[in-house]
Amino acid sequence: MRYGELLADAGVRRGLIGPREVPRLWERHLLNCAVLSEVVPEGVSVCDVGSGAGLPGIPLALVRPDLKITLLEPLLRRTNFLQEVVELLGLDHVTVVRGRAEEVMGKLPQVHVVTARAVAPLDRLAGWGVPLLRPYGEMLALKGDTAEEELKAARAALSKLGVVDTSIVHVGEGVVDPPSTVVRVEVGESPGGVRFAAKRAKAARASRASRGRRR
Repeated sequence: MRYGELLADAGVRRGLIGPREVPRLWERHLLNCAVLSEVVPEGVSVCDVGSGAGLPGIPLALVRPDLKITLLEPLLRRTNFLQEVVELLGLDHVTVVRGRAEEVMGKLPQVHVVTARAVAPLDRLAGWGVPLLRPYGEMLALKGDTAEEELKAARAALSKLGVVDTSIVHVGEGVVDPPSTVVRVEVGESPGGVRFAAKRAKAARASRASRGRRR
């Protein structure tokens, strides 16, 4: 896979992935992320928060051309790499955005699905990712052995963010060993709760005002 070659070469040289990860790129990183597609609905919009070197966003884009994917990443050297990958692989359904989740809220369209891998503990991750969702959307966080523990610790924070249901699912049976663990967080009609609804509305008004001044 061309993306794997880019990770093993430019990704290592630019410090986006450790050289020790190269021998296990395929199963530990690429397949581990690609199988997330099993739980992503057809034809939806996705925001990959803290995309880094493009995991899981790029593998997901490669196996699911029906999705509209935004790779959200704050560091310039990473967004430069992501943009190069998107152009080299001809991923017309993928957009790279430089910024933090809390900065783009209200400026980017809300999405059906937020994805993340190795970004932060679940309670902090939800604070960044959940407010980016559309009503009744879901956040899918690839986690390891700590999934149940993180979910238990985050329940109070998730409730304040308008989360209505949570579950742990395993994907990639027969493809990766062990299967990938995904924490699924589903929201109701007010993603992020009341506080973030107000913040999102304020950001949207500021964005509209800025566009009006440029005309």
